[in-house]
Order: sequence, then C-alpha cells, then structure tokens
Amino acid sequence: MFTIKGKTKEWEVVVGLETHIEVLSNSKIFSGASANYNPTIAPNTQACMVDVAMPGMLPVLNKHCVEQAIKFGLGINAEISKHSRFARKQYFYPDLPQGYQISQPAEEPPVVGRGWVEIIGDDGNPKKILIERAHMEQDAAKNKHDMHPNKSFVDYNRCGVMLLEIVTFLDTKNPENNSYISSPEEAEKYLRQIREIARALGVSKANMEEGSMRADVNVSVRPVGSKTFGTRTETKNMVSFKFIKNHIENEARRQIEILENGGTVSQDTLRYNQSDGSSSVMRSKEDALDYRYFPDPDLLELEITDEDIERIRKTMPELPSATRARYINEYGLSEYDANRLTETVDVSHWYDAAVDGKKERAKPVANWLISELFAHPENMDIENKITENPDPDAPRIITPANIAELVDMIASNEINGKQAKEIFIKMLDGERGTIHEIADKYGMKQITDTGAIESAVDEVIKNNPSQVEQYKSGKVGLLGFFVGNVMKATHGQANPAMVSELLKQKLS
Repeated sequence: MFTIKGKTKEWEVVVGLETHIEVLSNSKIFSGASANYNPTIAPNTQACMVDVAMPGMLPVLNKHCVEQAIKFGLGINAEISKHSRFARKQYFYPDLPQGYQISQPAEEPPVVGRGWVEIIGDDGNPKKILIERAHMEQDAAKNKHDMHPNKSFVDYNRCGVMLLEIVTFLDTKNPENNSYISSPEEAEKYLRQIREIARALGVSKANMEEGSMRADVNVSVRPVGSKTFGTRTETKNMVSFKFIKNHIENEARRQIEILENGGTVSQDTLRYNQSDGSSSVMRSKEDALDYRYFPDPDLLELEITDEDIERIRKTMPELPSATRARYINEYGLSEYDANRLTETVDVSHWYDAAVDGKKERAKPVANWLISELFAHPENMDIENKITENPDPDAPRIITPANIAELVDMIASNEINGKQAKEIFIKMLDGERGTIHEIADKYGMKQITDTGAIESAVDEVIKNNPSQVEQYKSGKVGLLGFFVGNVMKATHGQANPAMVSELLKQKLS
C-alpha cells in the first residue's frame, strides 16, 4: 500500500482518472468531414458546415464510431447499454462553435457502462480498477494564441472528432473497497492498460505525445484507516505519464500539509505547470460551470441489440493480456519476454507469424527478436506486409519467415549459432535471398558428416601431443583448446556438439 508519512500520521492517496481517447474513424462522429487530421494539414481544411455550426446543418451519427465504442467497452469487460442518448453540454468557448458540446448525459447510462481493467497493484498482486462509464462525445477545435501579438485563431480541423471519455469508479458507499487507483505508479499502470487495449482493438492511437490520449486527474487524501474520502481536486488535460505521476504525489503532499496545519482542502480545478511541477487554481467549486444538459433534439435515441454486440465481439482480436498469458503458459516464455513481445500488437503478430504454432520455435524466435531485431527496427517487416524490399539500396527487410528459417536451420544442425549470427549480419548489410541461399553462397553450411569431423579431430590430436598428455593427467579444461582447433581446421563449419563428443571419446 502506497502511503505518505506526514508530521503526525500516515496518509493514503485516492486517485480518479477521466481519460479521453480520440477514436479512429475515417470521418467525424456527427459529420462526413475527415477525422484524419494532423499538424501538417492546413488549418480549417478538414472541417465542414456541420463542424463549424452553420445555420440549418444537422448532425448525423457515425455508425462506425458507435461500434468502436462498443468494441472498447467489451475490451474493458463493461456492460453495453442497449439504450442511450446524446445531450447538449452547454458552455461557450471559441473552440466550440455550436455553443455546446454533444455528449452523453452524466446522469444517464452511456453506451459503455460499468467495467474494469486489471493491473498489478503496489503489493505485487493483481488488482481490478473499476470503471464507471465510457461515453461518446465530440472533440473541440484547437485555439492558437502564438500566431499574432493581439489576436487568437481557431483551427476547426479537430472539431467533431469522436472522443471516448473513460471515467474510473470510486465506491463512495463502500469506502473500504480498494478497487480504485491508490498511487502514482498504479495510475501509470492503469493508463498504460487503457492505451494497450485501445491500440490492440484499433479503437485509438492513444498517443499522449500527440494528444490523442489525455487525462483529467482527481486527487484526494485521507488518513490510513479512515472510512471516508477526502475532498478532491481536479487537474485538466494532462498528457504525460511522467507529469501525471509527479502531479499526484505533489498534490497529495500539498493537501496533507494543508490538513495537518488545520486547514481544509478546496475542491478546485487546477492547471499543471510543466516547467516546475507546480499547480495553480483555474477555478474554485463556487465558480464551477453549470453545463445544463438537455437531450439533443436532432439525434435519435441510440438502440443497440444483442446481435450488434455479438457481431462486434467476433471481430475483436486477442487482447495483449491474453496474448501474454498464452506465451507464458503455452510457449513457456518468461514474463519479461512475454511483456516485450506484446508491447505493440504489430510485434506480437510478427512473433506469431514466425512461430507459426510450432512450440519448438517459440523460445529461439523470441531470443532473436528481442536480442537482435529490436536493435534494428528499420530492418523489421513489423506489419508483416512486405516480403522483400525491391530497392537494392534500401535496408534489407527481415520477415517472420526469414527468422523462422534461421531458427529451423540451427535446430536441424544445418548451421551453428556462430554461422547464424554471420548470416544475420549479412542480411542487415543488405544481402538478398533466403537463409539457405546465403548459407550456400558463403559456404556456411555446418559439417555434420561424422567421417569428416573425425578426420579433423584425429589431425588436431596428432599435432598436439603435449596437450593430450595434460588432458589425460586431469586438465579437462583443455577440451576447449581442442574444440577451438577443430573448428579452426574446419573453418567454423563443424558441428560443435559433435566435435566435443568425438574429442571426449578419443581423448579418454
């Protein structure tokens, strides 16, 4: 359990997260304008009449966006509401041309209801973090304040892109239920789980660096053993795991200092200052906005059937948590290897393609991928789409089939580990062709003919009588000397295991 020691007592931290992820879709949630905006696209070229709220323009719900929300809901083990609706969340700001945001009302079930994700808690055991809801809403435009000394500008390219807001659940009726985030480390683990699920399902890029994933962070503290929750503060739009962890601890310590000095914590909305890790008040509870939700009259109630849910469920890939369990339980991989191979869905697909269901390949393919190929990502056919790069001057693209062939040739004693590494280096240097073709071209096939190896062994023993006597007198460490000389005599092509066994027989 994560605690902070104050002057007189120990305190525990209670964290709530409202995470926004931008949903992947060709068009926006309520219009046909492209949702594939990025900073390189000219401002206001990805917005249509609906997005900028021209008179008479009506929203039309994007079916794909709804399916993306359902898919994510299934990924977080959530209840899917059969009936939900949209409401207008009233507030005025230049980046919201309608004067309201179309969202799903807080007091009614959204499309994605109660769910959970599992993390490893601070005590090292699995811990379920409860999720209250995930609702659909439209993103706002982007204000730009650095283009003119006296004016601000608005880029509407982002306006109307679908957001999914995922809200953690705090069981206020049962304060002893610890299924909430209780440390900076658990906050990061939870957010990484949300990102992992969103990416694996193709729901969102969930990239904090580019803003397609951001979080509002709620922090409160209470004395260890207390059965009531403290007053929380909320910090808006945080876009870094590091900053979020830093803010949670700093804000908890700030609140503890106030409480231990006899003060009270104000339920404020804060702004995080990245430069020094401090925070400042944006508005107090008394200044809180009244959003005055009311049903959007232009949008029908959303109806979802059991058939819709099952159809979407059948399109879902294996989630990374299940993939890790499969790698550990079926392939015998370590937890470290399983984690490395599921860092992205593309990597796990690459690995599965190379293993191709053959358990004997599992560990050696994992070793080659983690130890060698990860150091050369430019040479990886990571999406398993390119079989060979046609440009002779471009880096050699190494496919799952290439590594599978390399591993199989080592297992069948056609090449040894040293030869395999040399072939791999030649591939990195741009050598084309299959592993067999490269091995043949450079004479790297391993000698497994007993007669040929025995001849080389006999010659080495004959030429080193002094070392033979020393070995027979007990200096068994000299075996490596003999193996090295045989390998040298065979230009590194002899099977080392066969060489070692023959030497032991003849020297004894």
